[in-house]
Amino acid sequence: MSQTFKEIRSICVYCGSQPGRDEAYRAAGKALGRAIAAHGMRLVYGGGTRGVMGAVADGVMSGGGAVTGIIPEFLMEKEATKHALGQLDELVVTADMHQRKHTMFERSDAFVTLPGGIGTLEEIVEIMTWAQLGRHTKPMVLADIGGFWDPLVRLMDHMSAEGFLHTAHLVKPLVISKVDDIVPAIIAAAASNGGSGESRIIERM
Repeated sequence: MSQTFKEIRSICVYCGSQPGRDEAYRAAGKALGRAIAAHGMRLVYGGGTRGVMGAVADGVMSGGGAVTGIIPEFLMEKEATKHALGQLDELVVTADMHQRKHTMFERSDAFVTLPGGIGTLEEIVEIMTWAQLGRHTKPMVLADIGGFWDPLVRLMDHMSAEGFLHTAHLVKPLVISKVDDIVPAIIAAAASNGGSGESRIIERM
């Protein structure tokens, strides 16, 4: 049975384990976290307690929300502290990045990508690839803080114009610059999609 938009219970946030050079990135992360908590949704994220990652988790927890951190064992000391990890209400430690990404997908009803580096880019591109292949219809958002994701949007438009995104309508994430608009947009997207946050079981590709 397809999910309804009321069943968007968890949002996966991809973002940098570093703070970036602009304080607006961390501020956006904290604001998004507070918004997720305010809507009674759970944060699913990469488990880091530093940088933009830490800001999102702090925002959710300060708003009384629930947080699931999913982190490979080899990154625990690099991206987090044991004390901070102990504050999460759920911590999932995976064997590797492969298992981490798949677990994050399975636990999430929608995806938001804040500013980050190559790992953040790789995560959302994989989710968009699965959407293009018809493996899920979960809402996807690029949180375009200060125009951070504009180069990616232009690249995707270029790919489409050159005939390489044969199902571009399936790949296109929502591009939203105002943090306060993100969660309402996810709810609206799920509703307009017939409430289909449902995904097919993914076979590893």
